[in-house]
Amino acid sequence: MAVKLMIPGPVDIPEEVRDAMAVPAMPHYGDAWIRLYGETQEMAKRVFGTHNDLYIMPGPGTMALEAALGSALEPGDTILIPSNGFFAERLQTMAKGLGLQVLSLTFPLAEPITAEPVEVALREHTEVKALAIVHHETSTGVLNPLQRVLEVARAHGVLTVVDAISSLGGVPLPVDEWGVDFCATVANKALETPPGVALLSISPEAWKAIEARQAPRGWYLDLKTWRWYMENWGSWHPSPVTMPTSNINALHTSLMALLEEGLETRYAQYRAAAVATRAGLRALEFPMFTPDEWASPLMTAFCMRPAVDADSLQQALLRDSGVMISGGLTELHGKILRVGHIGLARRRDYVVAFLLGVEDYLRQTGVAVAPGQSLGAVAQLK
Repeated sequence: MAVKLMIPGPVDIPEEVRDAMAVPAMPHYGDAWIRLYGETQEMAKRVFGTHNDLYIMPGPGTMALEAALGSALEPGDTILIPSNGFFAERLQTMAKGLGLQVLSLTFPLAEPITAEPVEVALREHTEVKALAIVHHETSTGVLNPLQRVLEVARAHGVLTVVDAISSLGGVPLPVDEWGVDFCATVANKALETPPGVALLSISPEAWKAIEARQAPRGWYLDLKTWRWYMENWGSWHPSPVTMPTSNINALHTSLMALLEEGLETRYAQYRAAAVATRAGLRALEFPMFTPDEWASPLMTAFCMRPAVDADSLQQALLRDSGVMISGGLTELHGKILRVGHIGLARRRDYVVAFLLGVEDYLRQTGVAVAPGQSLGAVAQLK
């Protein structure tokens, strides 16, 4: 049985993107590569909504975030990192590992990061040099109201670092319009490409901070290294290291399809999958963990109905229906389950397989469920 990935990432990808991974290997330099890399950069900038510099880097999104923080800030600098979940806490841990002084704001897990406490913190702590924030907190399914928080940060003159790892390409995030200095994402979530590539945009203000940094800063994760190669070797070898050329060829294919389809069309597909999934779960009496008003359209976090064990349901879906979903992290383990809507999981056949699998599990545990009881909202899906 082929497994359907309905997790927050990595994702099942279209056939043409898989095929792009299988082309003969090409070197990471020379005319053919420069054309492919340059086109991929330009398409990525359209998805980011930016004219800023943008680098495609081998590695995970965490690597791109660490490159941003470590290149722009000195050990001892203060950074504000509000938290409402696991991945914001990881961002705090990363900053501490770089020797930064972390000012934390803690919000409830199922609620968004709001601008007012950020405003108060920045007003009271004038030593803060940067704000780092997770856009889409996939541990809970909260989509943070990024635009307003960034407005506050800009008003106080601090750098902004956005973890858009699980959001960019799936929801609007116009980097230049919203004033994002560093925006980091990966190819293997809403950009629907295999793992292995991170993307990072860097504003002129961010470059000023990087240029002013005095402390030694390694080599590979120093963004000045990446800029040097782009400026000096860009005509034939624009990166400092060997690039995963097959992955970037797949990213090129995926970005082309996304832009041809249209960003708004893709956003609408994710929203429709989320609506159908939540309606189906509610029809089976599963409550949502995250209220609809700030729930992400890219995944659904739901709680258990009485007498249902989260681990047992998750295992049954994989074993009996070939559907893989994610469990809760840390204190939410065993309390919630998480269903991704990105990649092919936005399609009707994925949503139907998941919901029918939940129905089957309930019947096996003695709950009376009519066949198709959860499918009332799937007709809108393709």
